[in-house]
This record gives sequence, C-alpha cells and structure tokens, in this order.
Amino acid sequence: MGPAAPYTNRPDYAAAQKAALDLADLLTPQSGAYYDVWLDGEKFMSAYKEDPAVTEARAFNGFGTNFENSPEPIYGAQFLPRKFKIATTVPGDNSVDLFTQDLGVVVIMDETGQQVKGYNLYVGGGQGRSHRDADTFPRLADPLGFVAKDDLLHAAKAVVCVQRDYGRRDNRKQARTRHLLAEWGIDKFRSVAEQYFGKTFQSAAPLPAWQYKDYLGWGEQGDGKLFYGVYVQNGRIKGEAKKALRAVIEKFNLPVVLTPHQNLILRDVEPAAKEEVTALLRAGGVKELVEWDGLDRLSMACPALPLCGLAVTEAERALPDVNVRIRAMLMRAGLPASQPLHVRMTGCPNGCVRPYVAELALVGDGPNSYQLWLGGGPAQTRLAQTYAERVKVKDLEATLEPLFAAWAAHRQPGEAFGDWAARQGFDTVRQQAAAAAAAAARQAPPAAAAAAAASGAK
Repeated sequence: MGPAAPYTNRPDYAAAQKAALDLADLLTPQSGAYYDVWLDGEKFMSAYKEDPAVTEARAFNGFGTNFENSPEPIYGAQFLPRKFKIATTVPGDNSVDLFTQDLGVVVIMDETGQQVKGYNLYVGGGQGRSHRDADTFPRLADPLGFVAKDDLLHAAKAVVCVQRDYGRRDNRKQARTRHLLAEWGIDKFRSVAEQYFGKTFQSAAPLPAWQYKDYLGWGEQGDGKLFYGVYVQNGRIKGEAKKALRAVIEKFNLPVVLTPHQNLILRDVEPAAKEEVTALLRAGGVKELVEWDGLDRLSMACPALPLCGLAVTEAERALPDVNVRIRAMLMRAGLPASQPLHVRMTGCPNGCVRPYVAELALVGDGPNSYQLWLGGGPAQTRLAQTYAERVKVKDLEATLEPLFAAWAAHRQPGEAFGDWAARQGFDTVRQQAAAAAAAAARQAPPAAAAAAAASGAK
C-alpha cells in the first residue's frame, strides 16, 4: 500500500507509490494460476509489465534467498506462514498507518528533493489478536535501518525471507512477523536479515514528526487539475450517493484512488468542471466535507455484523450513532465542537481497522459489548492499551463521560485525548475519572445523582 496523496508535482510521493508497485510486483507469486484469469487456455488479460529491476532482483540469489529451479523462487513450495503487509510513504505522512505493517518503507530524498537517496525500513508491526490470549497481541514496527535507493528490493526480499524461514508455522495465531520480532528482538532480526541482504543496514535517517493526513475535500494536484477527496462513512457507499459517484466518474472519466481510511479521491478534475461535479454529487446526497462532524472524518469501523463471519457484535452500523453520543459527551465536558478525536470500532479483536493505534477504540468482545482501548496517538504512532473490559454499548456514557471530563480538566493546552491518557497513565486516569464522576453526581438532580452513584458502585 502506498500513500493516496494525489499530487503530480511531488517526486517523493511518486517515489513512494512506485516503491509500493515494485514491491508488490517483486513479491507477487509467480505461479500464473494464482493471479491470472484464463479463458479456453488463452490468457485473458495482460497489460502491465514490471520494472526490469524487479525481475532482476527476484532472480538474484547471491545470498541464499531463492529456491533454485523453482517456479516460486522466493516462496518455494510453502509460501509464507501467513499474510505479510507492506506500506510505503514519505516522511511525516502517516496516512498508511506505517507502524502497523509487517514492513514499512519511508522514502528519503536527497538535498534537492528531486531524487531518491534511499529508504528507512521498519519491521514487525501488526494488529490482530484474540481476547484474553496473552500470546496474541498488537505491536508497533521497529526501525530496521536505512538502505540506499538501489537496495530496496533486495532488502525487502531479505526481510520476507527471514519470515519465510523462521516465522512460526506450528501456531497460526503466532505466524506473523511481529511475533518473530517479539521473540528475537530487533537486533537479532536485523543480523539475520543482513545475511540474506548481503549488506549491513545503515542507521535510519532522521525524520520529522508524523501526522495523519486524509486528502479530503478539493485541492490542486500540481498539474493544473484538481482532486476531490470524498469522505465515505465507514467505507460504505449505497443508494443515490453511489449512483451519483458513478455518474460523475463516468461522465468526466476520472481516475479514482482508494485511501487507507476507506475514502475515495477523484483525480484529474478540470477546474471548469468543479461546480458541476459538486452539484451532481450534492444532488445524489453526497455531503460536502464541512457537513460531517470531525469525529466521523477521523473514525473508522470494520464491516462486522452481518457481513463478517468473525464478528461478535456491531461496528460499521453502530459507529455513526456512537459518534453522535461521543460528541454530546465532549460538549458536556466543555470541549469545543471542533475537538478532534480518533475513534475506531471493530466487531471482533482481529484489528481490521487498526484500532490499537487509535486514541479511543471500541473492540467487540460480545453482543453489544466492547473492550475499551485508550492511549494511541492522533498520528497513530503509539500503541493503545486496554482500559476496560465488556463495556455495554448502552453504558458508554457511564464509562466515557467521566473520562472526557477528566481530560478536559487535566490536559495540557491543546493536548489530544490519546496523548493525555498516555502521559497520565491509567492509574491516574482512573482516579481523575472517578473524581469527575463524583463531582457530576454531586451537581446532578437527586434522581440523577442516585443513578450516577449506583453506576459508580457497579
């Protein structure tokens, strides 16, 4: 996965997107039946040719990475123990949730900003877990090091080969790269990867602070044309809005980019067509960005019930109403209507919308019941922790409202919710939330106070 940035005048983004394509080509299984569509023995579709450098890197076997005379030179007969996720980006842009990936790649440009100097690599991130199973856990990727621009494909191949040869195959739940990193540590992993790489990883290049970017709304691509990032609530398009999007895309022949946060970016819009595009989408019920609450814009939910066989509760269908309740709680806590908060909701613990890096995550653990995770950062660079178990959706106010009141009372100027929770630590957070709940009970009418006291005792 590469960044969805729609800019045509940014060599760094172009390099990140090309790196994503090249890595996908490098690691695509070579067995034709796996990915080609055939009709009557004849190849049905073939238009894309990979970069010759990719072909060369796949065939190179100077350090024991390949299975000789195998149709799958990298994977052999066994393939990888389990899935392997890769994301590429540029410094400062964490729209791809870089630290949740098995392999993260950051493009480093030279002093001119026009040529690629090399890449910072990160390994061992992941999200999936099982409730009350300490052997499964989310993890952030560790910095592996820096490689020169011509070494990216060989370095990525080396990392994949380490997981191929040493990843757990006896336990499916522990067959991801993060478990190997957790067992070995980054130093041992780096040492073994260097054996396949044939070189030493250099120290990672310094980077600016990470930010979450979504590229929503209207903007200039850099070539005289416009892009329009369309917010799609929890990734679900339906009804008249779906028809309107299709009509606009077909009428103006617009390329479409899918973002890592379930949204759409319409590309190559002529400035003269902006008003018509806007009018057609509005007529179909596609709301403009300013009409959405910032909570919705920053939130994600997985499909969950009724579409996912692993789900134990709701997510996609429930989060819009939950966000309305959260916004009301924030307002009652005295926080502004514009206060951002990253919320993610899943119907099970497998982590499909990467909830464990959110500021506030609701992770399904039973019918209408959720684990509450707090402390991820607004740029998704810190791991959240479990704050509460089995919180019923009908009881969210009793749990969250004191938390928001404590945040409002004790945060530093402008401090985000996740940053506040991580800085304070959960023991202090619980104390401050309990104090806020008690204060609210004292100020409430008698009947409400009794109800609040009963809830607190429970």
